[in-house]
Amino acid sequence: MNNPARNLILALLMYPLVAQADIKFDTSYVQKGSAAYGRFKDYVDAAVRHPSDPGYGFTATDAAFMYRLTGEKPYCALAVQLVDDQVGAAEAANSARKQPAVADDSYLQAGPMIRDLAFTYDWCAPLATAQQRSRWSAYAEQTVWNIWHNIRAVWGGRLSPWTGWSTSNPANNYYYSFLTATMSWALATSDAEQRATWMALLRDDKIPSLEKYFAALPGGGSEEGTGYGISHRTVFMLYRLWRDNTGEDLANANSHLNDSIYYWIHATLPTLDRVAPIGDQARVSVPVIYDYHRTLMLEARILTRDVRAKSAASWWLNHISVERMTNAFNDRYDLLPAGSDGTPPAQLIYAARGVGRLFARTGWDRGAMWLAFAAGPYNESHAHQDQGSFTLFEGDWLAVTENIWSHSGIQQGTEVNNMLRFVRGGKIVPQRTGTTSTLTITRGNPATGELHATANLTPAYRGANSGVAHWQRTIDFADRSLTVHDTFATDADTHAVFQLNVPGKPTVNGHAIQAGRLHVNVLSPADATIRLVDWSQQDKDYNSGWRIDIEGSGNEFLVELKSSR
Repeated sequence: MNNPARNLILALLMYPLVAQADIKFDTSYVQKGSAAYGRFKDYVDAAVRHPSDPGYGFTATDAAFMYRLTGEKPYCALAVQLVDDQVGAAEAANSARKQPAVADDSYLQAGPMIRDLAFTYDWCAPLATAQQRSRWSAYAEQTVWNIWHNIRAVWGGRLSPWTGWSTSNPANNYYYSFLTATMSWALATSDAEQRATWMALLRDDKIPSLEKYFAALPGGGSEEGTGYGISHRTVFMLYRLWRDNTGEDLANANSHLNDSIYYWIHATLPTLDRVAPIGDQARVSVPVIYDYHRTLMLEARILTRDVRAKSAASWWLNHISVERMTNAFNDRYDLLPAGSDGTPPAQLIYAARGVGRLFARTGWDRGAMWLAFAAGPYNESHAHQDQGSFTLFEGDWLAVTENIWSHSGIQQGTEVNNMLRFVRGGKIVPQRTGTTSTLTITRGNPATGELHATANLTPAYRGANSGVAHWQRTIDFADRSLTVHDTFATDADTHAVFQLNVPGKPTVNGHAIQAGRLHVNVLSPADATIRLVDWSQQDKDYNSGWRIDIEGSGNEFLVELKSSR
């Protein structure tokens, strides 16, 4: 039977390969005798055997990378086929007066798509014809040009403007995709003028903007949260690519990468299978640890120069629930070394002040009680209106944002978080973007996790007609209990509700509430009234979960939360 894909590969194999590639990418860390290498090779070999159906998530980069490791021609032949398919599809779209797939969703996938092309264009050059390389070059150049010239973007000779979303925002995951496309193509292109243009853009503008942003983010992490924040794995990979080709060590130019190792360790729950549910959780609503988290830590570990941070990263990598990549399309990243067993951080309290997150726990054992608290900047579209909120965990969720029990994972309002809900004229008062709340830790014991902290959350409601003049929340975490004290001031037409979201239906006995193993005691106000809300009856997006609403007279709440273990 005639198989055009296989015939193309066989024909391409007739071309001899040249030796040295222009794009440098250190692979000395790869252990060819390891189980990880065997899994990755099996994955790529299967794709070579079935080039017309290489498997879910398989990329030209996988094939080209295996060629870099082995020098075997069939890998590059497959990469050439995949890239030519991508470019051919784009040309067909242009002919049909449509935008190609690389422009979909504001060029979100331009990074991995152009990376595939660039690595193949460079590493597998002799297996691509001159005509193919010319077509690929025109397509890649147009894509990168369109990214940075959104108003004048062109496809098929037709003006195709787009919004330019996040082309100037180094806090956003789109920006990292754009950097990937630009850096990959800048290093691959054989056109000296194109290379000079894009390298200048990177050196003079885009990379300095990234460095400046991360340098102002002490404590690591992402303002987009723990869902979209795992896009930093892309940034860390770019650090390696840039270092290997220019000698510049962006990873250690500031503390962000090193701090992010600690951020993600402290953001991980004691059971080592989930992370703090911060911001949108669009992949899965419950923030379970996945391959992407493992990839981020592997990339950070190989780049950091800090011995203790590297050891902590190894401890995390060797103890989390994802001991190896769960999906084969991520196997390439497991070639990065996890190191030996390692040692967890000495401190049980961690403040990531740049992103406004505080973590504390009673120990590194799986039965520890863990606390997360939010007070800081609220800027990004994937961030939530959760300033002043907390999450409490011991063995399982005790109190957690209702967002994780939603189908979408993108419920952003104040009503789904453990905080004060301000209501004016029957409508919830939203928190304002572009604001920064502040946190002061007045007492903390890093050895036990005990702490006393105060947050000024008034800025989150800044602006005329918010109805909220003041909100301060103080938290005390000690002896496996959390005490929350709120003081606030509002306009006469605005009132506050202390709200607590829990997984199961609570029971109420006076001012005492039992929600699973969580015992809640309302100490103030004295005339507190308690109402229970079944989230599954509120909106079809919620599949379970309950909210406890506490109201009363005066301008303060004092609530104690303990585990009845």
